[in-house]
Amino acid sequence: MKKLVRTLLLILLGFSVPALVRAETWKNVPLIDTMCLNKVKANPDKHPTECLIQCSKSGYGILTSDGTYLKFDEAGNKQALDALKKTKKKDSIRVTVTGDRQGDTIKVTSVAIE
Repeated sequence: MKKLVRTLLLILLGFSVPALVRAETWKNVPLIDTMCLNKVKANPDKHPTECLIQCSKSGYGILTSDGTYLKFDEAGNKQALDALKKTKKKDSIRVTVTGDRQGDTIKVTSVAIE
């Protein structure tokens, strides 16, 4: 019986630990496609929306305040492209991104253009 209780507790703990991991939020950060990263890193607000859309196959990410580029996962790339297609902004694409950082990649929950 003790073994069964211990096993059940371990199973429940296994399901509850992911709930304790909190998503991070990055606010008002530049959205950049991977292909143009090195070209626009110094001045990302001059990067045209049209270019961001055209270079979508390379994937997207954000440039953090310390200059780190964090790539989006597949879901984040799709959300970013959908948002870009809807915006009327011609450049200066800044976003708020929520997700779980896993190394240099963000498992994106949401992307919103500011």
